Amino acid sequence: MLWILFIVLALFVTGVIVFVNQPRFGSTPKGARLERVRNSPNYRDGKFQNIEPTEQLTSDEGFITSLRHVLLKRNANGRPKDPIPSVKTDLWNLHRDEDVLIWFGHSSYLLQINGRRLLIDPVLNGSGSPVSFINKPFPGADTYRPADIPEIDYLVISHDHWDHLDYTTVREIKERVGKVICGLGVGQHFERWGFTSEQLIELDWNEEAVLGGGLTVYCLPALTWYR
Repeated sequence: MLWILFIVLALFVTGVIVFVNQPRFGSTPKGARLERVRNSPNYRDGKFQNIEPTEQLTSDEGFITSLRHVLLKRNANGRPKDPIPSVKTDLWNLHRDEDVLIWFGHSSYLLQINGRRLLIDPVLNGSGSPVSFINKPFPGADTYRPADIPEIDYLVISHDHWDHLDYTTVREIKERVGKVICGLGVGQHFERWGFTSEQLIELDWNEEAVLGGGLTVYCLPALTWYR
């Protein structure tokens, strides 16, 4: 029986290794990019540090209790009872001289201003996670698909979480993206996915990128945890 348990465990470990080494998981920084990360004033003790001391938990609940609430607790008002009303715009026929903002749901939207077209955090493949059945959008907030996205001047990724950086969407719109603006170190993912280093604008906190046409992108620190 012991050898059967060993085989099952070996198969499980092999499956996990194969799963996390898929292209969708990107790559960790290396070479000159890794040196830039290590030289960042925000990088110490092997990781980026918050500029201000930040508590991970702000309630009296412990970590396990908070995690259980996030994963298991049902909130009667946590999901809309009906599909979210939406209007689907034909993005391919937008005139470049129009200033528009189109929200796709969650944190994904298209901003067209001063003749520049920016696509922010597009997650358009039906799931904000590495597997298709977790973190799905609310009905009505899933109107757009990668094929609906026209040529983009700048793809802006606010941070490296699954519900903001979606491998499948990025790969499907890759040939229609001019440049990518992302956080320091995240560019390694994009290089693995076939983007060139010339296409990447990687910003550390408090850095900026001047795009022309009166537009400047600022990279500022922010927190996403909510308990």
